[in-house]
Amino acid sequence: MDNYKGGFEDLEVWKEAIDYRKYISSIIKKFPVEEKYKLVDQLSRSARSVHANIAEGYGRFHYQENIQFCRQARGSLMETLDHSICANDEGYIDEETLNRIREHYSLVLRLLNGYITFLTNKKKES
Repeated sequence: MDNYKGGFEDLEVWKEAIDYRKYISSIIKKFPVEEKYKLVDQLSRSARSVHANIAEGYGRFHYQENIQFCRQARGSLMETLDHSICANDEGYIDEETLNRIREHYSLVLRLLNGYITFLTNKKKES
């Protein structure tokens, strides 16, 4: 089972959330040292929370619990965008970088909302 992938790892939304986090991680490495325990930490935690909540929700027994964790992932996604806007305001990232973050954000949000709709429909069927 060394290279096993399955479950939440097969979800397109989870994969895109991982890419989103990796992009955020590459950006925050360039922030000033004095932001290490402030904005860098907040951005890192909120970006990680997106895919972590998707995974945790997948492991829940009931659809409603999964939906709730996906909603928390959506909140973390929005929090990451907000922190990114703050980073732009502080001059740590330029407008082009912020726009790339927004593009990643929009894709993950669309997939996440689609997954929530899918789960909601499955819940109604059961």
